[in-house]
Amino acid sequence: MKTKLAVAVAAAIAAGGALTAQAHEAGDIIIRAGIVNVDPSGDSDSIVLPTEPATVLPGGVDVDDDTQLSIIGTWMVTDVWGVELLAATPFEHDITQPDLGIDAGSTKHLPPTLSLQYYPRGGKAGWQPYVGIGVNYTYFFDEEVDPALGEALGAVLGATSARLDLDDSIGLAGQAGVDIPLNDNWMLNAGVWYIDIGTTADVVTDVGTVSFDVDIDPWVYNIGIAYKF
Repeated sequence: MKTKLAVAVAAAIAAGGALTAQAHEAGDIIIRAGIVNVDPSGDSDSIVLPTEPATVLPGGVDVDDDTQLSIIGTWMVTDVWGVELLAATPFEHDITQPDLGIDAGSTKHLPPTLSLQYYPRGGKAGWQPYVGIGVNYTYFFDEEVDPALGEALGAVLGATSARLDLDDSIGLAGQAGVDIPLNDNWMLNAGVWYIDIGTTADVVTDVGTVSFDVDIDPWVYNIGIAYKF
C-alpha cells in the first residue's frame, strides 16, 4: 500500500501543471479527505530482561504500517500562508520482536498534526504546491501484549501476567504536497509528511517491568480530493 501511495503522490505532483482554476486566497477554507498510510521508519533500543544475568534482545522491536481514512483542514491566513490540521481515523500497528521471531503486541494511535504551510503560488491560478512545518501529538491507546510474548515472558521470567503501556509523543513534522484543480472548488490532493514520533514502551509484568525507547518516525503518505470554500 505504501508503494502505491508514493507512486500516486509522485504522479499527482507531476500532473500538477495541467489544469488552471481559481487561486488560493486569504480566507479560503480547504477540506481535504482521502486515504493515508503511516509507515514507521525508526527503530527501538535493545530490550533488557530482568534476569540474572540480564538477558539482552538487541533487535528491539519492529512496528508495521497501517492505512486509514484522512481528513485535513486548512485555513489560508494570507494568499501564501496557511494553517493545517491533519487528522485521521485511528491507526493500528502490530509490534514484532525479531530476535524471538514472535508477535510482541499491538497498539492504536491518533496523530493529530498542526502545521504552518507556505504556498509559493498563492494568489495565482492553477496548481498549488506547498511545504509546511508543524507539531505532532500522538496519543496511544488500546495497547495489548500478544499471547506469544506473554508465553515467552512466562518461560524466561516466570511472569503470569503482562500489559503494554506506551507514552504519548510530541515531536516536529515536515511536509510537502500539491493541490491540482479540477474546477474552482474541487481539487485532487497529494501530500507526504515526515513526523518525529518517539515513545517509551513499558511491558509491566507481575515480576518486574521491562522498559525501552521506540523511535517510530514514520513517513506519512496521503492522496485524495479537496474542496475549497
